[in-house]
Amino acid sequence: MTFAERTMAFYKQLAPDRKLPEDVEILNPYSRPETVAACKAFYSKFYNDQKTRRIIFGINPGRFGAGVTGIPFTDPVHLEKSCGIVNNFDKKAELSSQFIYLLIENMGGVIPFYRNYFIGAISPLGFVKNGKNFNYYDDRLLEQSLKSFIVKNMVHQVALGIRTDKCFCLGNGKNFTYLQRLNEELKIFGEIIPLPHPRWVMQYRRKQLQYYLDEISKKLSV
Repeated sequence: MTFAERTMAFYKQLAPDRKLPEDVEILNPYSRPETVAACKAFYSKFYNDQKTRRIIFGINPGRFGAGVTGIPFTDPVHLEKSCGIVNNFDKKAELSSQFIYLLIENMGGVIPFYRNYFIGAISPLGFVKNGKNFNYYDDRLLEQSLKSFIVKNMVHQVALGIRTDKCFCLGNGKNFTYLQRLNEELKIFGEIIPLPHPRWVMQYRRKQLQYYLDEISKKLSV
């Protein structure tokens, strides 16, 4: 199987193995045929090989990026404009996706970037509470109920063809702390390198955008 085929098989099998808190809903973009089709087009275009890659861990899918397209940090706008994959999704831009594709452009474009990196997530399924995005670590009960699901799918993501000497973590707060703690237990990665979260940069450090693009590009390139 190619990296692309393994990735599609991974997304199709996703399902929590324990009951979640009653007020938390699962956001599973891979349950929709149009999202599966978009993912297949994307991964077939950029991952149709047996090459190993480094992984960049996000948190979990949000409603307007991966929650629509199924591709981490890729909204419908950049799926078409930057990746060349025409789609019928509502062309709503998402802040984190805007940053990621500026970063990709800063590093030479989609072809070399996706040849070397795979963007995954600590929790490859997302969550919604009261109609808003909800992160796996925002509720202690949710985090605890997801532990076996997260462990299983972290191992599964690595098996796609991921190099384990080091990985990268988007978010140097709770996401990084959780990944560090989990890695101490599982001993999968030799080093975890934290990166500022794209949304944080876009909301609070926009005037220093190029600085962060350059700094993150340097860390990824080492």
